[in-house]
Amino acid sequence: MSELDLIAQTPQIYWFIPSSGDGARLGRPSRPASFSYLSGVAQAADTLGFDGVLLPTGGVNEDTLVLASALSSITRQLRFLVALRPGLISPIQAARQTSSLDRISNGRINLNIVTGSGQRDFEGLALDHKDRYALTNEWLTAFRQAFSGEEVNLDGQHLQVVSGKSLVPSVQRPYPPIYFGGSSPEALDVAGEHVDVYLTWGERPAQVAEKLGEVRAAAARRGRKVRFGLRAHIIVRETEEEAWADAERLLEGVSPEAIEAAQKAFAASDSVGQRRMAALHGGSRDSLRIGRNLWAGVGLLRGGAGTAFVGNPENVAAALREYQALGVDTFVLSGYPHLEEAYRTAELLFPVLGKHSPLLQPRQAHEQQAAALEGQRLGRFTSI
Repeated sequence: MSELDLIAQTPQIYWFIPSSGDGARLGRPSRPASFSYLSGVAQAADTLGFDGVLLPTGGVNEDTLVLASALSSITRQLRFLVALRPGLISPIQAARQTSSLDRISNGRINLNIVTGSGQRDFEGLALDHKDRYALTNEWLTAFRQAFSGEEVNLDGQHLQVVSGKSLVPSVQRPYPPIYFGGSSPEALDVAGEHVDVYLTWGERPAQVAEKLGEVRAAAARRGRKVRFGLRAHIIVRETEEEAWADAERLLEGVSPEAIEAAQKAFAASDSVGQRRMAALHGGSRDSLRIGRNLWAGVGLLRGGAGTAFVGNPENVAAALREYQALGVDTFVLSGYPHLEEAYRTAELLFPVLGKHSPLLQPRQAHEQQAAALEGQRLGRFTSI
């Protein structure tokens, strides 16, 4: 795909709902995850023109189905990427609940299937890495079949379903789009078998290209095709210098002991993706720039997605297009704090990507308006 073709294609941009709290510094949340605050982030994303938002899952996060139901009632066009955890809810009950949520939101639900990365993630469900993905495979088999309205019978290693039915159809057919991520061979097989959109974290382009190729091959063996998304953070500013300074500011006050403790916890995870994230920086603050506009500093303290696109709008857009050339059509982004960074991202990055924001004028319009107002102040009347 040529550079001109990439420029002509506008990717989908999703934002993030910080349902465990928010703040302007890594590891130092200063804003509780009150519903009023999360509502503000969701409504900002909705009016700014983001395509959707990711609702994360975890022991300290608000329940995704409950939160998506509430937020969908106060937004208009925003889609909700809702995490579901195989093993914590039955596939038939999950099908019924997501069908209802899809109907209530008028077809604005995507599903993010999260297998997890250890026993604690499953809140006591004692399964090793391979068994968790075997469970996920069985769960998705029953889950997808339930949306057909037919009787589901499954006698699996981890799941048994007898005469299961989900009789409430979803708006989106055959079911809301299924997103999924994972870097192990077992995860790639699940992706090839079941999912609509495979999500990767923001590794170097060559690493992402290799992984996406493996998913394509796994899907092709089953006569399927898969779309691709990328999850990362973003720090976009008017200038490169300002962006990189704000990236460093995220780590202000972070002690070596805090980094060491976080890295020790990540090392105990059996997540292949988490190990790949940690390998990008090796726990050192001296090797965080892993690309011209790719920074691994978030991963020093935060598990999961640990990289950020950093730079001015033109350079960040060029970095995104490098992943578009690999087949990525959806970027799930976030920034600290999420309310203010949603505005910055929409105002600065959207125009360069050719993405319309109904709430904001392009930068050129702002500049013309500012020049006109300055002219009026000096006694020169200029039409705006």
